[in-house]
Amino acid sequence: MQTFVHYFLHFGFIWIIAYVYDRDHVLKCGLILLSTMVVDLDHVFATPFFDPNRCSIGFHPLHTYYAIIIYLLGLFSSNKWIRLFFIGLVFHMITDTIDCFWTFTHCSSCLDDFIPYPRK
Repeated sequence: MQTFVHYFLHFGFIWIIAYVYDRDHVLKCGLILLSTMVVDLDHVFATPFFDPNRCSIGFHPLHTYYAIIIYLLGLFSSNKWIRLFFIGLVFHMITDTIDCFWTFTHCSSCLDDFIPYPRK
């Protein structure tokens, strides 16, 4: 169920956000929100590439707390489409945070191994 919810939020719920944000431009909004998946490119630098018990938040470079602060600041953009892109990034981080909490409730050792940025 965790995997379904995670991917539904990434690929399904964004269309609800798009509809609420601008009903006249749902396709454009949805594609902008979908484009925020580009932040997951930072996963290619991880070893191993995929670890189902790893929390993305604080681990991958574009999922750090510093990056999230930038995404939050982007919400104040005066450009409607740029602001939507940052809404998508923030929602992406919320989705990944939900996934982290879900993982930690079923894998207590994963929480013990969780080392957020900055690393030494």
